[in-house]
Parts: sequence; structure tokens; C-alpha cells
Amino acid sequence: MGFEFSPSSQQLQERLSRFMDDHIYPNEHAYAEQLANAQNRYAALPLMDELKSKAQAEGLWNLFVPTEYGHFTDHGGLSFLDYAPLAETMGRVLWAPEVFNCNAPDTGNMEVFMKYATDAQQERWLKPLLAGEIRSSYAMTEPQVASSDATNIELLMHRDGDEWVLSGRKWFITGAMNERTKIFIVMGKSDPDNPNRHKQQTQILVPKGTPGLEIIRPLSTLGYDDAPLGHAELRFNDVRVPYENVLLGEGRGFEISQGRLAPGRMHHCMRLIGCAQRALELACTRVTQRSTFGRPLSKHQSIREDIARSFSEVEMARLLVLQACDKIDQNGDQASKHMIASAKTSVPLMVQNIIDRCMQMHGAGGLTEDYPMAEAFNYARWCRQADGPDAVHLMSLGKQVIERYAS
Repeated sequence: MGFEFSPSSQQLQERLSRFMDDHIYPNEHAYAEQLANAQNRYAALPLMDELKSKAQAEGLWNLFVPTEYGHFTDHGGLSFLDYAPLAETMGRVLWAPEVFNCNAPDTGNMEVFMKYATDAQQERWLKPLLAGEIRSSYAMTEPQVASSDATNIELLMHRDGDEWVLSGRKWFITGAMNERTKIFIVMGKSDPDNPNRHKQQTQILVPKGTPGLEIIRPLSTLGYDDAPLGHAELRFNDVRVPYENVLLGEGRGFEISQGRLAPGRMHHCMRLIGCAQRALELACTRVTQRSTFGRPLSKHQSIREDIARSFSEVEMARLLVLQACDKIDQNGDQASKHMIASAKTSVPLMVQNIIDRCMQMHGAGGLTEDYPMAEAFNYARWCRQADGPDAVHLMSLGKQVIERYAS
């Protein structure tokens, strides 16, 4: 099966690759130094702001915006298939997507505002997000329940006159620590007695700094704090917001979550392929520069096998993602959920294994921050939990496959 990228996508791919060569790779060490020396690790870095200005000036901005919402961006929107190679290129450096205003969780949150927000909500929150002036967070996961089943969410929301009152806890809320994050999209239980478990939830907009909204602590994954975005634990202590802060309508929170998470899963897979491709390239260079037992590493059979296996897996992952993207473009999210689940459960694990091999070829150095692989491994590992753990998606995919072929 061949995949044809539009002329617009092909042009953007060339321009983006040049930008990465000219401005991103040469600044990796400078970025790390600024972050290491920052008084506040969750503050905006001067280098990031400088690179954002360059990206905007070159028209490499909001590339994630889908075709149906092209009126929100200058490039007119891209299909999933057209965006995939762009996200892969950005994914080669973990902090690069933010340079182009294409980083999670903001991309997913902006799509929520495009799909479900009122004109007033779009004016207040979507407009500055698209401009890169503010950041956002999506507050769904909770520490005391299995949040892989979204109907388990317990944060309580109730009406009190013309206000909503929110009480409960959230954690691993990406972006919450960032000083420019100004808005939280919060999912909670507004109608716990509704016999339809999928109508019990509502999503409400809570501005950062609202009285009662408490950031308890930053959280890490395998020792990484993912600054300057970060993940946080939050507590909502009778937080009050206006009634009009509801998104779409009462009881429609589960519906919004399904519409938001599917594109996000695919964006992670796209970026992870960039991580794996770069790790493979670095490994190929490494094995030609080191020798053991009297010959280059590249001459050892086991090294060649690992390189070959990794190459094949990168290609398989890329083709799976492209096929899923093409399916989404042709048939929409819901009709493509089996392909999304297949990519979501296969790509992060495959990339994790590829990066692990490439780290091994770098010896002890592969585990350090001298190379991008250790942090990329961490990213691949937490992607197996993010947007729903693998086990849930495998259970759903298995059911769909059995129903298809057993019938």
C-alpha cells in the first residue's frame, strides 16, 4: 500500500527538516543548559521563545490543525496522513514540538476547543493557545481509582445556583506545573446516579489560580520531571466556577474524552517513530566508531542483527501509523478505532525495545543525558500508560477482531 502526501505536506516536510537542521539540533545542548540553570524549571526558557518566533516567522506553526478546522490556521489544515511525517520529524527532539505549537497536551486541548467550545470560550482560551501565548492542561486521571475506565472518575461536580462546585483529586496532569498554563479542562462526575454510566460525567473549564485549586506536587516518570511542562498532582477544594464554563453540555464529558484522546494517541505514535529513527541513526554511527576484540562493533553478528531488527521495526511502526492515519482520514475516528488501538499498543512498545537496543550499543553513555535515548525511552514507556493503558486497548481490539472473523 502506498501513501501519497499532499504537495502542501511535502513542502512543509522540506521546510521543517531545514528548520530542525538550522535551529533545533544545534541548540540541544544550549536548551539543556538553560533548563539546568533555570531558577524555576517550569518557567518559559528564553531559547524556546526565540525559536518559537522563528518558527512563526517561517510559517511552521500549528501544523497539527486538522483539515476540518483549517480556518483556525494559515496553512488551511492538514489531514492525519499529511501531518504524520511532520510529527515524526518534530519527535526526533523531545522538546521540539513546542517550538511549532504542536506539543501535547495543548494540541489535544486546542482540538477540544475547536470541536466543543462556545464562541466565547474559543475567544478566551483557544485564541491565545493558537497564538502560543498560554498553555493548558487536561485533568482526567485520578490516583484513587483505575482511570483507564473513565466511568470510574470520582471528582464531584455539582450545581450551586449559577456556579459549579468541584471537589476531588487529579494526578499526572501534564503541563500543570508550567507557569504559562492558564486553563484546565477538568472531567468529573456530575450525575453519579444516572443509570447510563457514560452520561454521568461532565467537562468544565477551570482557570489556573481559581481559589481552592491546589497544586500538591510535581511528579516524575522514571526519574524525569518533564520540565518545563511537568506532571502534577492536584486537589480541588470546593472550587467554584461559573456555570457557563461547562463544555458541550452536562453529561457529555465521556463523549468529549473519546473525541479528544483518539487523535492524541496517534500524535504520540507519530512522534515516537521520530525518536526511534533517530536512535537507530545514532546507533549506526556509534558502531562504526567503537571496536571490541580487534574489530569494529559494526562487524559483530549480534550488532548487525540488532540493527536489522530495529530497522525493520521502525518501518513496520511507520507503516502501521500511516495506515491508521489514512483510515481516520477516510472513515473518521470511530470507524478507525481498531487501527488506532493497534498503533497505540504496538508502536510505544516497539519503540521502547528499539531504543533499548540502541542504548546498549552506546554502552554506559547510552543511559546518560549525553544522548537523547534515555529520555526518549522514558517517553515511550509512559506512552504505554498515557491516553489509556495497553491492556484496555488490547482487550477492546481483541474483541473487535474476534467479532470480525468469528462472524
